[in-house]
Amino acid sequence: MQAVILIGQAPMTIWGMSGAERLRRSFERAGLARTEAAGPTLPKLSSVILIRADWVFDQRLIVALMRAPDTVLLAEDGTPVATHVCGADAEQARRMIEAGETQAPEGMRVCSPLELAGGFDNKLRKREVPFLMPLKAETLPQIRDRTFQGSYKGVTDFVTKHVWPRPAQMVTGWCANLGITPNHVTWLSLALVLVAFWLFWIGAYGAGLVAAWVMTFLDTVDGKLARVTMNFSKAGDALDHGIDLVHPPFWWWAWIAGLPASGHPLSHAGLALAIIVAGYVAQRIEEGIFLWWFRIEMHIWRPFDSWFRGVTARRNPNLVILTLASLAGRPDWGIAAVAAWTVICFFVHLLQIVQALLARRRGPITSWLAA
Repeated sequence: MQAVILIGQAPMTIWGMSGAERLRRSFERAGLARTEAAGPTLPKLSSVILIRADWVFDQRLIVALMRAPDTVLLAEDGTPVATHVCGADAEQARRMIEAGETQAPEGMRVCSPLELAGGFDNKLRKREVPFLMPLKAETLPQIRDRTFQGSYKGVTDFVTKHVWPRPAQMVTGWCANLGITPNHVTWLSLALVLVAFWLFWIGAYGAGLVAAWVMTFLDTVDGKLARVTMNFSKAGDALDHGIDLVHPPFWWWAWIAGLPASGHPLSHAGLALAIIVAGYVAQRIEEGIFLWWFRIEMHIWRPFDSWFRGVTARRNPNLVILTLASLAGRPDWGIAAVAAWTVICFFVHLLQIVQALLARRRGPITSWLAA
């Protein structure tokens, strides 16, 4: 049986949690639910993870530590901050961590955060050294910045990556401190999906775009809030991803339906809608085929693929096109441009698949981010 023993504590909180609570949630997320504070004696267990509760750990370090028995994790200054040992060695390992000894017990693997967890985060599609920082008053600003940065995907659309981070970090902090959960934000996002759909349908594009952009912003906030607070649920994750996957074609349909009311009816409106919807579905299928055949996501293969993910015909880049067209007074031109861009992106993704098939003849397809 395995358990996590928390050593020490810090008087301050981060994202509305103590260091101990953050660690409890981190290990629970990784599949280890038994977490307790160190007492006078340690429980008799087959293996124990001892970890300092006055430090903030990247989630990748938590997962890697669980998979690495007989390991000591050192901070940058050589301080031992966590270890995974068999039950018989737990008391000795505890003394080592409490005393801050730099000499690990014989036979233990000693490693830095980079050596333990590596520098590539496949789930968040980025190359980044895992963070490990002491939870002190003077380090709180850096911890907030680093943990929020660590919650962000490295490969995503340019709006999410370059426009939303600063305001999203501010709103995420407010939500965490007020006890607002990611699911609360997701349900508000869903309400705005419906509001934007209705406003587009009646040709009220200005108000509809405001609702749509606020929704996309909240769609960024809910995921970041879930990661920085370690507040996850399968239902919430399914709801968030389900909304993201389903709603964009309905927005474009509503946009086309509202054109006559705005005084800009579109010739061949049915054809434009068919191209946009079919192209959206086809591109999702292309991404699935790439993942199935090559075991990595299309958008993290080469630098170009990661760059193109920033502008490909997904919701946010399409909204940029529609916003510019609406500001120019021609919402019909905007949806026509979205249809054209969808076709172009379909063929770019098709070319990426063909190129990967040819490249696989020379060896396995791997991400440039993992190099």
